[in-house]
Amino acid sequence: MPLIQPFRGLCPADGRAAEVAAPPYDVLSAAEARERAAGRPSSFLHISRAEIDLPPGTDPYSPAVYAQSAANFRRLIADGLLIRDAAPCYYAYRLTMGEHVQTGLVAAASVADYDSNRIRRHEFTRPDKEDDRVRQIEALSAQTGPVLLAYPDAPDTDALLAGATVQAPVADASLDGVRHTVWRIADAATIAALDVAFEALPNLYIADGHHRSAAASRVAASRRQSADAADAAGAERFLAVIFPAHEMRIMDYNRVVRDLNGLSPEAFLARIAEHFSVTPADDRVKPEKTGVVGLYLGGRWYRLAIKPSLIPLADPVRRLDVSLLSDYLLAPILGIADLRRDKRIDFVGGIRGLAELERRVDNGEMAVAFALYPTPMPELMAVADSGQVMPPKSTWFEPKLADGLVSNIIIDSWT
Repeated sequence: MPLIQPFRGLCPADGRAAEVAAPPYDVLSAAEARERAAGRPSSFLHISRAEIDLPPGTDPYSPAVYAQSAANFRRLIADGLLIRDAAPCYYAYRLTMGEHVQTGLVAAASVADYDSNRIRRHEFTRPDKEDDRVRQIEALSAQTGPVLLAYPDAPDTDALLAGATVQAPVADASLDGVRHTVWRIADAATIAALDVAFEALPNLYIADGHHRSAAASRVAASRRQSADAADAAGAERFLAVIFPAHEMRIMDYNRVVRDLNGLSPEAFLARIAEHFSVTPADDRVKPEKTGVVGLYLGGRWYRLAIKPSLIPLADPVRRLDVSLLSDYLLAPILGIADLRRDKRIDFVGGIRGLAELERRVDNGEMAVAFALYPTPMPELMAVADSGQVMPPKSTWFEPKLADGLVSNIIIDSWT
């Protein structure tokens, strides 16, 4: 099977994208989703977070939620809000957030290439979250949450995508300060050129969507046992949006900790100085390069710089700033060895800014905050190439994709 293929996308009807488009299912709480969807019956939140249409307190993983999601999905199709293209297409997808612009390709990516690690991952997944996505795909017979992928430098491919955006878009919507624009690529010559360009790439890289891609793999494996070959064939691909790696924007993913593990602030700083240089700062410290960490403690910022001799340059995981902070500060000094399970630590996406770190320390909720330099995209790719995984909460991608602009039906006879 080719690395990517065109597919018959399910898209909002002309002029209806703004009604349908919704934030990704996993960035809002149930209460936030309920509020955002109020008075908006066409919002894709009624599909991605269907518990909002059931009594408050409903278990989001209950069978009733998946059944409600499927009913809402079919309602939008029946009402003509979502229309499936008659022939397989690719789609160009542009994200515009202030001055930042990135343009990618919406495609059906190969599950086989995910399973063989040609589509490379860098995170562990949680079984409960995988199970949720499997149930959602099975309930809808569709993939509605795209996996965010990156492709390595390929200027000719960038040019093909740019050329696809000169026509009128089929969808254009703004969400939370981000503009989402989609163009249909139906021209046979352009489709063929994209087929060739992507097949020539050595690898693709998962940036965000490890649970969605793992779930797609599980659904495909299950459907291979089905007697209906057509039913199985559609599940051998998963919905993806693939951007050039050099255009993608990773923001910092910062840490806050509830206590100093029994140390006084003075003793804590002294322990840090064993492995970092510690310099008091007059203003907020937003790290300007790798190896530098901003520390907020007791109403004051400090600039920490890891001692260069401690950086294992040959190890793509241990040389990451998130690893160095864990190995030389969080674990030995604060006693936080398990970032996934320790309730004393929390994580703050860089989109919230350094003021959010100050707020959570100043109000007494947390004792100390750490501002990190964003993990560079080449470092993520190096980890994936090495077959290793990154520490939890290493990357925060912005801007994020919207749900509802392009979905992938995995049974051709479904509609």
